[in-house]
Amino acid sequence: MPLPPRKGKPLQLQVLRHILWVGSAAVPLPNVSWVEVFRLRPDWGKAGLYLLLVVVSASLFSDRLGSLDEGGGPTLVVLAGFALVVVGAVLLSSRKPVLIFELNSGSRVVLTLPTMDELRAIAGQIVYAIDHPEYEFTAVLEQHNTTNDFGSVVNLNGGRGNTGMKL
Repeated sequence: MPLPPRKGKPLQLQVLRHILWVGSAAVPLPNVSWVEVFRLRPDWGKAGLYLLLVVVSASLFSDRLGSLDEGGGPTLVVLAGFALVVVGAVLLSSRKPVLIFELNSGSRVVLTLPTMDELRAIAGQIVYAIDHPEYEFTAVLEQHNTTNDFGSVVNLNGGRGNTGMKL
C-alpha cells in the first residue's frame, strides 16, 4: 500500500493485483464503470459575479478619483475595461485538464495534471488494466500547484454517505 501523500509532494498512482491505488485510497478495478479525459469548463456564474464586483469597485474608485481630479476623464471606462480583461483572462485560463473515473457506487475520482497527454496515457493504462488483470503499472503525479483549484491532484466525492476526500 502506498503512503498517503503530503501537501506539495508527488502522488503515487498504481495498479497492483487488479486494485487501483490513488495515494493510500484503494479502488477495485472491476468497480470502475467509466474513464474520461477532458478539459473542465470554467464556472461562468462565479466569473460573472467577480466581474460585477470588480466593476462596482471600479465605479466607486472612479468616483473617488474623479472628485480628486476635477477633470472627470474616462477613468470608469478604463477601469471597467481592465476588469473585463482580467476576469476574461482568468476565466479562459481556468480550463484545466482532468481525468475522471466513476465507480459503480456513483463515486468519482478526479485527477488533474498540467497536460492532456499525460492524463490520456494514464487513462489508457487504467482501461488496459481493467481488461488485463495481470497488468500492473505505477505513475507518479506531481502536484503542479497546491494553493488553489489547480492544486488538487485527486478529489473523490459522490456515492452513498461519502463526504469526499481531497488530497
